[in-house]
Amino acid sequence: MKSQYKAEISRGSRFSFGDNWNSFIKLVDKERLENARASLIQGLGVENLEGMRFLDIGSGSGLFSLAAYSLGAQVFSFDYDTMSVKCTQELKQKYYPNVNDWTVEEGSVLDDAYMKNLGYFDVVYSWGVLHHTGDMWKALNNLEFISSKYLFIAIYNDQGAVSKYWYTVKRLYNFNILLRALMVLIHLPYLYVIRWLKAKVQNKVEVRGMSLWIDMFDWLGGFPFEVASPEKIIHFFFEKNMVCMNLKTCKNNLGCNEFVFVRREEHL
Repeated sequence: MKSQYKAEISRGSRFSFGDNWNSFIKLVDKERLENARASLIQGLGVENLEGMRFLDIGSGSGLFSLAAYSLGAQVFSFDYDTMSVKCTQELKQKYYPNVNDWTVEEGSVLDDAYMKNLGYFDVVYSWGVLHHTGDMWKALNNLEFISSKYLFIAIYNDQGAVSKYWYTVKRLYNFNILLRALMVLIHLPYLYVIRWLKAKVQNKVEVRGMSLWIDMFDWLGGFPFEVASPEKIIHFFFEKNMVCMNLKTCKNNLGCNEFVFVRREEHL
């Protein structure tokens, strides 16, 4: 898996998410953790995660694994990106160094055998991850291997021609360092400066405890890149006996649509 990952990075077919997250974890503090906790609580409609098993697919920085653990869950975190695994391990070591009910390891959601062996989780969480696997629909389908009550995911919104534009931008960003610099220069005003000024004027906290600066590089470089409309995602899981109990769309703008699904029998 490591050799395949490195080969994908070297040929420009994958963004190094872990290197980006490595910059972010230095910013994790009490306020960002609280925002991440609030995102989980609001999305799932619960007061805490006491007694629940929480699976974080594509744990990235480890912030949401940390948030889930601090809310009382037993946590299992995995990521395909080696540096992301290290980032998650670093946060675990910093906040909960001696616990044995938070596991962090390397794994792939596209690996059928790996997914089948994970077992039961009350909450399966994968925010902004599955559209970066290189085979989003297989990744979504592999979630069926895991028995769970809640499924909390976020998938890039399909904006048609606009999404095709961003696909090209991301592909160029990963092609070489000169194109990377050019993509940052072109999009910096839109992706960072305007958003930063707007947040300051409106006195808004950064959503989900994330960072506008780090998010800019994640957006520009985030490749592989796939998208789907809310209707397609909802229909896909309806066929798998899951009902959407919470939907937060980006209103056909840039970004992710957020879904929380529950087993139909749990919903009745």
